[in-house]
Amino acid sequence: MRILVVEDHERFAGFIKTGLEKEGFTVDLTMTANEGDAAFAAVKYDAVVLDLGLPDADGLTLLKDWRNQGSSTPVLILTARDGVDDRVTGLNAGSDDYMLKPFAMEELVARLRALLRRPGGTLGTVIEVGNLSFDATAREVRINDISLAISRREMGVLEHLMRRAGRVVPKDVLEDKIYGFDEEVSSNSVEVHVSRLRKRLAASDADVAVHTIRGVGYLLSVEEDQD
Repeated sequence: MRILVVEDHERFAGFIKTGLEKEGFTVDLTMTANEGDAAFAAVKYDAVVLDLGLPDADGLTLLKDWRNQGSSTPVLILTARDGVDDRVTGLNAGSDDYMLKPFAMEELVARLRALLRRPGGTLGTVIEVGNLSFDATAREVRINDISLAISRREMGVLEHLMRRAGRVVPKDVLEDKIYGFDEEVSSNSVEVHVSRLRKRLAASDADVAVHTIRGVGYLLSVEEDQD
């Protein structure tokens, strides 16, 4: 899942980015309304964490603009404005949740996952393809109910392939989902993750396989028993 964080307080911003990445999210960090708006226009995010007191504009103005453009991306407001009127205004402006600073990272993660589990959201609780399952909340992959240890990047690739099992996922879509703006991406990064993922699945007797569709991307499918 790729998250946009719009937060101008450097310490809070770093805390949020580090905490969300530890939980398996890909995070793009912006510190002004203009930067946040540009990022939002360039990438299809799964959710946004939005501060209100930005240096160049009020976060509510940004949120209203996104909603007026027809965006339904979940937005969680994270702010020090603690009045009831402030919360009501934020929710009426189109936010999906409202959280006050200071905050516990565990709660922020839980609230984001709750937003992503809503109807139309991108985060299902458990995805199953063949004997392979992925728990999106616990960030755990299991084969025949045995836990499989894989890297964060490999898990990101696998999650998106499982969500679109039987369909081709373009390579650039996988890159967009598992890498943020500030991360270097080599030309064969996705290929490396897919190769490692294939080996792990085969070694663990998974009955699914990742196929390369040359020039397009990758497809995850259940393999028919040849016996």
